[in-house]
Amino acid sequence: MNALNPLPRRGTPAPPVRPWTRVAAATLPLALLALAGGAHAQEVDLAQAADVAGATAEAVAPIVDKGDVAWLMTSTLLVLLMTVPGLALFYGGLVRAKNVLSVLMQVLAVFSVIVLLWAIYGYSLAFGGEGTFIAGFDKLFLAGVTPDSLADTFTDNVKLPEYAFIAFQATFAGITAALIVGAFAERILFRAVLVFSVLWFTFAYLPIAHMVWGAGGYLLDKGALDFAGGTVVHINAGVAGLVGAWLVGKRTGYGREAIKPHSLTFCMVGASLLWVGWFGFNAGSNLEATSGATLAFLNTLLAPAAAALAWSGVEAVLKGKPSVLGAASGVVAGLVAITPACGSVGPMGAIVIGLLAGSICVWGVTGLKRLLNADDSLDVFGVHGLGGIIGAILTGVFTAPSLGGTGGDDFSIGSQVGVQALSVVITIVWSALVSVVAFMLVKVTIGLRVPEEAEREGLDITSHGESAYEG
Repeated sequence: MNALNPLPRRGTPAPPVRPWTRVAAATLPLALLALAGGAHAQEVDLAQAADVAGATAEAVAPIVDKGDVAWLMTSTLLVLLMTVPGLALFYGGLVRAKNVLSVLMQVLAVFSVIVLLWAIYGYSLAFGGEGTFIAGFDKLFLAGVTPDSLADTFTDNVKLPEYAFIAFQATFAGITAALIVGAFAERILFRAVLVFSVLWFTFAYLPIAHMVWGAGGYLLDKGALDFAGGTVVHINAGVAGLVGAWLVGKRTGYGREAIKPHSLTFCMVGASLLWVGWFGFNAGSNLEATSGATLAFLNTLLAPAAAALAWSGVEAVLKGKPSVLGAASGVVAGLVAITPACGSVGPMGAIVIGLLAGSICVWGVTGLKRLLNADDSLDVFGVHGLGGIIGAILTGVFTAPSLGGTGGDDFSIGSQVGVQALSVVITIVWSALVSVVAFMLVKVTIGLRVPEEAEREGLDITSHGESAYEG
């Protein structure tokens, strides 16, 4: 065993196994034994027994499929595409023109820092061993990892190069931390973003990732289903963003002055790139190029399409006109909601999840936002936090085989929803606690917020000495 165990880590029913792998492993040694015990029964000796043992060992030797490796590497690139440029453009279009470069820079810098920290200690703490709440330091600085070391997949005896798995999971950690910056965009110090991201990644992301996906993890052992990161990524980031919006404070003029997106074109392009990259995020989480990946792939196509139409429909009823911003936000809400469920619900379940996410998240960025009294600049909690909660809970419903899911015959909707709710509550509480402490530490040491004069002038000039649009 090479330290990883993605089958229980993902906590979902395994995709169909390559039949020839299991057949070969099961029948070859039996056939050899039958031959040895049949016509030549009188001639069986220790040498023949050794041959049989050798054949058995060969039959169960680890298999590294080039197609699986290529798919995971491609998926890693797609998740990178989600972040830079996808998320960066989506966020950049939503802020005012004087702050667009600051948001692009924050997304790029946070992603880069977290990827490096993942290699130094993040991977070890999340996946470097067994533990209830955290793994360990056995793979600090990637100790013991070589081009020949292997990581498990969902299929017995089918492996991946561990380097590929490390890279894939690094992009997950990076985009999760980058998502948070949208909640307090346009008024936070650049250095504060970086220091907070390091603290939050270390004490919030890594424990949640291990509890949900790592060997021996508390929520994994409870049976929580999170195929690609509803709790680990979206609820985790959404809650941190909400705490940040509260503690950093509202933008100058918020509620009194018009604060509008400067480029809906950027926003639409960014949302489109997010959708494309999300196929790597979700289908790549299958870790193999099998039918399990195709299910996640199809669900990632259907849910956001349904959510975009649902959001637009609600807007048309309430406001009289559907907006491009609403449709793009609906796409993201559908992607978020289907993330934990993509590998275990059927296509019709994915459509229902998308419709519900698109409809409910409209309220998340309007009514709920007002109730929370938070200037969540780019609606990180209203879309990612709320969408992640919707998806995590509904995973426990639509995984049921009676509703087209891949759950076993003994699957219980009530029991699974209870486990899903537990994972949601633990993620919210832990992320909120870590976020409060991290933001307060940053505030008392280096400060959180730019001066009002700098905020009015714009962070592009005052923080980075550049302007996105000259003249």
